[in-house]
Amino acid sequence: MDGFIREFLRELNFGQGVALSFSSINDQYLALARTVRHYLMARWLGTLRRQFETQAKGVAYLSAEYLLGRQLGNALLATGLTDIVEEGLAKCGIDLATLRAQEVEPGLGNGGLGRLAACFIDSLATMSVPCVGYGIRYEYGIFRQTFEDGRQVEQPDNWLALGSPWEFPHPEAAQIVNFAGHTETYEEDGTVRSRWIPGWSVQAIPYNYMVPGYQNGRVNTLRLWSAVATNAFDLRIFNSGDYAEAVRAQTFAENISKVLYPEDSTPQGKELRLQQQYFFVSASIHDFIDNVLPADFDLTHLPDRVIFQLNDTHPVIGVPELMRVLVDEKDFDWDDAWEITKKCFAYTCHTLLPEALEVWSVDLLGRLLPRHLEIIYRINDEFLDEVRERFGDDELRIRRMSIIAEHPERSVRMAYLATVAGSKVNGVAELHSQLLRDKVLPDFDEFYPGKFINVTNGVTPRRFIRLANPALSELITDALGVGWLTDLERLRELEPYAEDEEFKERFRAVKAHNKRRLSRVLVDRDGTSVDDDHLLDVMVKRLHEYKRQTLKLLHIVTLYDRITSGEVKPADIVPRTFIFGAKAAPGYRMAKEIIHLINAVGSVVNADPAVEGRLKVLFPPNYNVTLAEKVIPAADLSEQISLAGKEASGTGNMKFALNGALTIGTDDGANIEIRELVGDDNFFLFGLLEPEVEALYAKGYVPSSFYESDEGLHRAIDMIARGTFSGGDRGVFDGLVSNLLYDDRFMALADYRAYIDAQDEVDKAYLDEDRWTRSAILNVARTGFFSSDRSMRNYIDRIWHTPPSF
Repeated sequence: MDGFIREFLRELNFGQGVALSFSSINDQYLALARTVRHYLMARWLGTLRRQFETQAKGVAYLSAEYLLGRQLGNALLATGLTDIVEEGLAKCGIDLATLRAQEVEPGLGNGGLGRLAACFIDSLATMSVPCVGYGIRYEYGIFRQTFEDGRQVEQPDNWLALGSPWEFPHPEAAQIVNFAGHTETYEEDGTVRSRWIPGWSVQAIPYNYMVPGYQNGRVNTLRLWSAVATNAFDLRIFNSGDYAEAVRAQTFAENISKVLYPEDSTPQGKELRLQQQYFFVSASIHDFIDNVLPADFDLTHLPDRVIFQLNDTHPVIGVPELMRVLVDEKDFDWDDAWEITKKCFAYTCHTLLPEALEVWSVDLLGRLLPRHLEIIYRINDEFLDEVRERFGDDELRIRRMSIIAEHPERSVRMAYLATVAGSKVNGVAELHSQLLRDKVLPDFDEFYPGKFINVTNGVTPRRFIRLANPALSELITDALGVGWLTDLERLRELEPYAEDEEFKERFRAVKAHNKRRLSRVLVDRDGTSVDDDHLLDVMVKRLHEYKRQTLKLLHIVTLYDRITSGEVKPADIVPRTFIFGAKAAPGYRMAKEIIHLINAVGSVVNADPAVEGRLKVLFPPNYNVTLAEKVIPAADLSEQISLAGKEASGTGNMKFALNGALTIGTDDGANIEIRELVGDDNFFLFGLLEPEVEALYAKGYVPSSFYESDEGLHRAIDMIARGTFSGGDRGVFDGLVSNLLYDDRFMALADYRAYIDAQDEVDKAYLDEDRWTRSAILNVARTGFFSSDRSMRNYIDRIWHTPPSF
C-alpha cells in the first residue's frame, strides 16, 4: 500500500503538477488512472514481446464501434488492486468512489454491436488469445442525449475534454489512407497491372488502449485511429490573412473521425460514412502487415498468422483493400491473392432487416475508391462464373446472387461481398442464424454448404456481474467459492439454493440494495427516484420500431386507463416503476416521436394524484454503459419484446437474466435460448411466432382491425389520439397514431392482447414473493451459457482456430 501511495503522489506532483492539498478531483482521477495503468504496462509490453517472438495466430477484430464503459474499475479488477487502492486513497483523504465517478465514459458505440465488441476483446484477453481490436477514435462519439419539452436533442459528447489517461498516441506509427483519384494500367515483366493514383489522402494516427485479461497477466491491445490532414497548415495562406483557408485541409480530414455515425440522409453524410469505414480498415490492414508482422514475413502465410473478423458490414471494404495490397503493392498473382484473402476474413452478420444490410452506390464507390470498385467487379465476375458453372444460365439466380445490384440504383451489396470472401459467416443466435440461412442469404447457403454457422452472443461477467453487481457477486462467491468469473457455467451450482430460505432472503436483500443504489444515482443525476416497493420494469435498448417501445407504452397507457376510468382501484394495481433508456438516430423521425410520447406519458402519469404512486415512468437521458451498470442489477423485469424474427440476438436480455431479472419476451433472438435454459415457468412468453408473423404478412396485415376488435387497445390508442398526453392537442402524436393504425410493420397491435395478458401474469407472479425469488435465482443459475468467454470458445473452435498463447 505504501508503494501505491508513493506512486500516486508522484503522479499527482510530477504528472499533474499539483500538490495533494491543491489538487482537484480531476487531478486526482488522472493521477490515479496513470498510477493504475503503470501496473498493467509491464504486462502489456511483455504480452507484445511474447506475441512478436512466437508469431502465434491472432485475431484482428474490425469494428466500427467499441462501447467500452469506464476503464478504471475494470483495470482495478484485472490487476486485483481494488482493496489496496481504496485503502491507500483513504489514507490520503480521498474516496475511490468519487474518483471513479469522475471518469467520462467514451461513447464510441451506439448499443449492442459496440458493447459486444468490447465484451469480446475482454474475453480474448482473459483467455490469453492474441487479439488486436481495430476501430475509430471518434472525437465526439455517440451524441449526448438531452430532452427539451420531452423531445430528444443531440449534444456533442465531448468525452476527451478533461483528458483520457487510458490512451497512448503514436503519431510516429501513422498510416496514410488515400481517397479518390483514378486508376491506370501498365505492363511489368509482360504482365498487365493496375495502380491507383489517389486524389487526396489523410493520416491515420493510432491511439492504443490496454485490454487486460482478468488477473492472468495478459494485456491485449485496442487500436483506435484518428484522422489528421497530411498537410494540415499552410503558413503562406495564413500570413496572407486567410486564416480559415489555411486550416481547411485539417478541418476536412478531421471530419472523418469527428463523430460516430454521421447523419447519412444526405449524399455528403453517406460519403463521410464510407470514408470512415475505409479509413479505419485500410489503416488497420496496413498496420498489421507493416507493424505487427516481421519485416521479412512471407504474406503467402498470412492466413496462418491472422484472421480479420468483420463485425457487421461496416468493415467489409477491407476485402478489396487486402486484395489491392496483395496484387497492386506486393505483386501477387490475382488467384493467389484471392486464395489468401478468402482465408483471412470471416463475417458476423448482426441483422435480419434488409435495410440494415449496407449497400453503396457504384457512383459513390467509383468516385471515392476507384480501384476498389474495379476489384469488386472482378470478384463478382469470377463469382458469377462459378454460379453459372454450377447452376447454368439461371438469370434470376444470377441477379439474386450478384454482388452488384442493378435496382433501384447500381450498387454494391456489402453483405454479399463479405459472404463470398469470408471463410465463415455466422449469425448470433440460433433463430437468427437459421433465418439468415433460410431467408436472408438462402442462395449463398445453398452455394456454400457449411459456410454458415451459429455463434450465440455473450457478455463479459467481469463487467456485467462483478463490477456492476458487487453485492450479487459476493453472494455467489459465498455459495460457490472463487473461479466462477472465468467459468460461468458454474452458476449451475446455484440451482439448489433456489430452495434455500436463507439464500433467498439474502438474494432479495441484494435486489433491494441495488434498487436503493439506483435510486441514489437517479436522484443525483436527474432528480428522480425508484420506489423500494415497486416492481422495476425496464426497457433499455436502441430506439427502433422493431424493438417495439410503442408496445411497452401501450401497456403503460392501458394500466393508466384502468385506474383513471375506475375499472380498478389504484390499490389493486401492482406498483411499478417503468424505466426506459434509448437513443434515436438523429435522422430517425418516428423513433424521435416515440421518445417524445414516452416522456409525455411519463409527465402525465407521474403528476396524476389519481394514480396514488402506483405507476411511475422514468426516462433518464443519455443512457450508457455507466448507467446500465446501475439499472440492470436493480431490475425485476426485463422487456425483450421485439417482433419475432427481427432481433438478431440481443445482449441486454442476457445481462438482465444473469443479474436476476425475469424476462417478458417474444420467441426472438437469444430470448429463445434464454427461455429454453431457464424454463417456461421462469420466463413470460407471449406473441406471434416467426412463421405466424410471416403468414400474417402474406395474408395482409391490417393493424386497424386489431384496434377495432380489442376494447383495451381501442381505449389506449384513443387516449393518445385525443391529446390526453399532449395537453388536449390532438395533432401532436397524430403521425405516430397513424403509423400504428395503418402501417405498424412490426405488429405492435397484433401482439398487444397477448402482451397485456402476459403482463397480468407478471403481476400475479410478483405478488408471490417466494415464487418470484425462486425464478430469479434460477435465471442466474441457468444463464452461465451467455458468457462472452463461451462465445469466444465457439469462434476459436469453429472459425478462427487461434489457440491461447501464453
